[in-house]
Amino acid sequence: MRLHIVARGKIGRSPEAELVDRYLKRIVWDVKISELPDQGGKMPKLDGATKIIALDETGDNWTSKKFANLLSAWRDDGARETRFLIGAADGLSPDERASADHFFSFGKATWPHMMARAMLAEQLFRATSIIAGHPYHREG
Repeated sequence: MRLHIVARGKIGRSPEAELVDRYLKRIVWDVKISELPDQGGKMPKLDGATKIIALDETGDNWTSKKFANLLSAWRDDGARETRFLIGAADGLSPDERASADHFFSFGKATWPHMMARAMLAEQLFRATSIIAGHPYHREG
């Protein structure tokens, strides 16, 4: 299953970009990043069965284990892609919100969208490590 991050804004060369690269390079699953302008732009075409997760402060606050279990279940149920939507400074558009199957939150605080991208990259690495039985994740 492909993990596809669709993010608004250009991350460029920044400390956040280094974190994103560091974690995404460790993931053995297929990973793709698509960057869109802060407003407008064309959403990448959906590729078969896709789960869409919008990152939003009002979303569910899943544990890393729950997140891993969801990804594993979707993969096992035939999802070809899990797409993660990250809005720009003004958040997601109404159409982007309407397309989401789930809303995922890193807590009730508002995070800068570039930091959210780095946090998502780490959680994707952590989740795929949990699924693979790798000792990276230490719970409890």
